Amino acid sequence: MRTAVIVDVIRTPSGKGKPGGSLSSVHPATLLADLLAELVRKHDLDPALVDDVIAGCVTQSGEQAVNIARTAVLAAGFPESVPATTIDRQCGSSQQAAAFAAQGVAAGSYDIVIACGVESMSRAPMFSNVGGADPTVGPLKARFPDGLVSQGIGAELIAARWKFDREELDAYAARSHRLAAGAAERLQTDQIVPVRTTDASGNDVLVSVDETVRSSTTAESLASLRPVFRTDEMSARFPEIDWSITAGNSSPLTDGASAALIMSEEKASALGLTPRARFHSFSVAGSDPLLMLTGPIPATEKILAKSGLTLDRIDAYEVNEAFAPVPLLWQSHFDTDPERLNPAGGAIALGHPLGASGGRLLASMLTYLEHTGGRYGLQTMCEGGGMANATIIERI
Repeated sequence: MRTAVIVDVIRTPSGKGKPGGSLSSVHPATLLADLLAELVRKHDLDPALVDDVIAGCVTQSGEQAVNIARTAVLAAGFPESVPATTIDRQCGSSQQAAAFAAQGVAAGSYDIVIACGVESMSRAPMFSNVGGADPTVGPLKARFPDGLVSQGIGAELIAARWKFDREELDAYAARSHRLAAGAAERLQTDQIVPVRTTDASGNDVLVSVDETVRSSTTAESLASLRPVFRTDEMSARFPEIDWSITAGNSSPLTDGASAALIMSEEKASALGLTPRARFHSFSVAGSDPLLMLTGPIPATEKILAKSGLTLDRIDAYEVNEAFAPVPLLWQSHFDTDPERLNPAGGAIALGHPLGASGGRLLASMLTYLEHTGGRYGLQTMCEGGGMANATIIERI
């Protein structure tokens, strides 16, 4: 099998995923198209050579409907001959896109492929694609008679059952902002492609920093926030919950896009391109769909077994911060070096643009490895419905 390498991975800044956010005036296909165009321009690559474009997107409705990957490819000016597809593995969609891309290269189906993702949560709000219905109620009623719950309730259940108190959750969230703010110039500049847009007054602006990072955040300031997922119904159903998940220790609604240029090692050499890393191993796992967010643990166990690596050999762990209990549970379960966990901050600070987040994690991890001289990086992400992806890369 051939080796799949990462030539580059770039992303937009993170914008608040609500009207008035820094990227909210930009069509999501344009967010992605501009990244695609920059990726081929930066490496002087003929876009006609791209065998496929695989994009993650979760809320595929409105402006994100009808295969947004193809819309973005055409908007980027790529030849009509370049195909594209849009996939949904919930929050892990762009991580899965990268896995599919690399696996296609390894199998010989692709020479060059772009794995990417986009989510404009300001323009295609979460759950706007369900049309007011719950798509799980009928088919899953017999198996889950009490019904499944939201990810927020899943986070509350994890906090309750594994004894993560409010102070611990808020301290972790403050850490995310502190690390992200500290890494902004040192680690993130090369990842980010600025986005030209207009502000509320109609003025042209260039957005080049993550709007979601708050450098002044402290555990003390977060302590004043109220829990956001408590209802009388859920309190009666889950009396063990202490209600400690707030907007401050959760990832924010976010707009953003990411894109990775992936190809065979031979093709990179033939084109005179220098790869930054190679894909080492992949896994995907299912987990309890009620807790929903514990999947990174079995996904990590699977990938370690496949790779033959141990966590002490891995230099950075990117565990998506959908909610603070998720990385805390992962860290507690594996008893790993906490300094290697999300060392440049995570989604609580940097944002979580659903379908694009896997690419953001990949960019953060690769940049950190390059700046520190690390060799291996592991990323894993919990996903709606109780799933998770895990990926290990090796810096070249």
